[in-house]
Amino acid sequence: MKVLFVCTGNTCRSPMAEALLKEKMPSIEVKSAGIYASNGHPASQGSIEVFNQKGISLNHQSQPVTTELLTWADLVLTMTSSHKQALALQYPTVEKKLFTFKEYTLQDDANWEKLKKAYTELEIKRAEFINLRGKELDRNEMDRALYDHLRKEISEIQVLELTQPNNDISDPFGGDATVYHKTFDEIEEYIELLIKKINNN
Repeated sequence: MKVLFVCTGNTCRSPMAEALLKEKMPSIEVKSAGIYASNGHPASQGSIEVFNQKGISLNHQSQPVTTELLTWADLVLTMTSSHKQALALQYPTVEKKLFTFKEYTLQDDANWEKLKKAYTELEIKRAEFINLRGKELDRNEMDRALYDHLRKEISEIQVLELTQPNNDISDPFGGDATVYHKTFDEIEEYIELLIKKINNN
């Protein structure tokens, strides 16, 4: 199993997750990267200090997300839904192995499968409607007509999304030591859940 953690700048959350998983499960291959990261920056000072207090080393150099890294990984775990969406848009081929960190460790398979199915059905119905009416409607008319046509499906998706947990781990960057400790504790909790899930597969 090769795991890639992704956050924004690859100096706080994803390096924390990478270092914790390496510490707790040395047998696994793990890397981290950032959507807007540049190469060669150390982890943030707040992250380093929290890890020092916990007796864990955090030797880290930031790197951006690349096609090579995404190809290397068996599992890509993002720190927020917006990170996941950005990767899904830019790299559509990774969708099957792309999750938020919380979503992957917590997902209620039944609810998650229902939501995926609803999105798939919405896209099929949308494509069919555009094929049928695309030539006769201008863009504004199409948007309104599509919304009316898909109102039921959109409503069902909104209800399903409300049942999903908040899938974001907040960014401690710029916060004080308390904020970094809170982020560390949250990430550690999900690393424990991730290890259980990996061991059960």
